[in-house]
Amino acid sequence: MSYNGSKFCGWQIQNNADTVQGALEKAFALLSGTLVNITGAGRTDTGVNAINYVAHAELPEDAAKNPAHIRYKLNAILPKEIVIHEISEAGPCFHARFDAVSREYHYFVHLRKDPFCENFSYRLRYPVDMERMNKGASYLAGTHDFSCFEKTGGSNKTSICTITHAEWKTYSPVHVQVLGYPDSGGDYMVFTIKADRFLRNMVRAIVGSLLEIGRGRKEPEWIKELILGGNRSDAGGSVPGNALFFSGAEYAGQPEGHSAEEKK
Repeated sequence: MSYNGSKFCGWQIQNNADTVQGALEKAFALLSGTLVNITGAGRTDTGVNAINYVAHAELPEDAAKNPAHIRYKLNAILPKEIVIHEISEAGPCFHARFDAVSREYHYFVHLRKDPFCENFSYRLRYPVDMERMNKGASYLAGTHDFSCFEKTGGSNKTSICTITHAEWKTYSPVHVQVLGYPDSGGDYMVFTIKADRFLRNMVRAIVGSLLEIGRGRKEPEWIKELILGGNRSDAGGSVPGNALFFSGAEYAGQPEGHSAEEKK
């Protein structure tokens, strides 16, 4: 599934707030006539978007006989901000969150005013040096305690994560490629980060810290110092959630439609 997170207070159900999980469970209840619990691959924050997101649900037997029909009906019920691409059967032990071995996020920024990027990209009002930011990002790789980038008050049992990829690149949006929107070169940048797990607010805090390096306020080695002994107040500020996309989860060695238990 994919969703535009702009109208939701994140993935996880909350009292008196619209969430993606809540919208899905409501749609499933309308379709099946019974309460269906939905579990997602990760808990995205308020305003954060997702593409190729994975979730699992245990459906009543009669409702699970025709996945294509279920998908069609659910997409008709769900708000326009949410779309289900595919529904397939999984083994009884499959878990969308705990079976995922890695997750990936993308964060988009643009360096000059662009009315066609404002909804899903963060406009920087200052120049940044991508080489410096990538030098800082190189210190993220590996297994570390990332509590310096974790929102305070979290309930995680551990703040240790393993980051396997973290890199800034330039890119060209569709309206630049197809419609000829003016681009002086390097006006659009995307940060890609992949890890086995992420802490609450972690990606947005990492991006905010790397931007401090890009604009020359900090040296790239600052990232290493934060990881070794910093706390959240020492790191950079959190960037807005609208430019952040959950872009995929991997289930290594686990063919689609088979549980980890079956794999054994």
